[in-house]
Amino acid sequence: MTRVAGIDCGTNSIRLLVADVTVPDSASGAGSTGDLIELDRRMTIVRLGQGVDKTGRLAPEALERTFAACRAYAEVIKDLGVEKLRFVATSASRDAENRADFVNGVVEILGVEPEVITGDQEAAFSFTGATGELHGDDRRLVVDIGGGSTEFVVGNRHVEAARSVDIGCVRLTERHVRHDPPTAEEADAIRADVRAALDLAAETVPIDTADTLVGLAGSVTTVAAIALGLPEYDSEKIHHARISAAQVAEVTDRLLASTHAERAAIPVIHPGRVDVIIAGAIVLREIVERVGAHEVVVSEHDILDGIALSVA
Repeated sequence: MTRVAGIDCGTNSIRLLVADVTVPDSASGAGSTGDLIELDRRMTIVRLGQGVDKTGRLAPEALERTFAACRAYAEVIKDLGVEKLRFVATSASRDAENRADFVNGVVEILGVEPEVITGDQEAAFSFTGATGELHGDDRRLVVDIGGGSTEFVVGNRHVEAARSVDIGCVRLTERHVRHDPPTAEEADAIRADVRAALDLAAETVPIDTADTLVGLAGSVTTVAAIALGLPEYDSEKIHHARISAAQVAEVTDRLLASTHAERAAIPVIHPGRVDVIIAGAIVLREIVERVGAHEVVVSEHDILDGIALSVA
């Protein structure tokens, strides 16, 4: 058993998972990823991708927010006696001209170089993390809606096809939303971008052939928490919840009609998601409708779990 830490630094949030991971023996067969015992899991909204879609650069204030979170995570990693650490950076740092500033800061704080992974690598980690606890031979479409990009992965025990496309709740909000609530025209512009991205994803991933749709990340879990009517965010109740297509549509319509203050008053919405959750909900709804899914299986386990499993 190895004590590991995985860090997932995305466009909107940076997350830490510390876990004890057992490495499977050869008798477990190909595709076995080992068992993970979670010790600490936490998330900080840092909005690293602030303005990247427009400027192509990581903003100084966004970098400092991210480095502050890294310093806090470094203390947790030290206190828990982590043996191996892997730091993975996704969409925002892939797109930024000044990614070296980000890399150098992380190395100075944590002593490891962040791996700026490709969209395909991101998709594979997400699939491993999300499906490790799911049983059965059904073919799954795993969808990871992030801040800057969304990953589509089809497979069962193994990834058959994957594609990352540049639609995410932060990117779409910054690109199109100027009013609160968004105007009908702004919502339509988001939908148009999502539909074009779905067409692109479908060129390499058979997104409409899966038996089960599995949704990951903050936009999906937040929509699920609202649909479930939870008085506060409860990851245990959200994990593996099944949310119908009608519930996804109902929550999206509710959010589209709400002001920033009204969304902020919904207790399950993290303060750092209040301004971007509408775009995230639209992405989820468009995916559900495009693939003809009757429901979404919601997973709290995602790319972060895949990263941790890959370290041992």
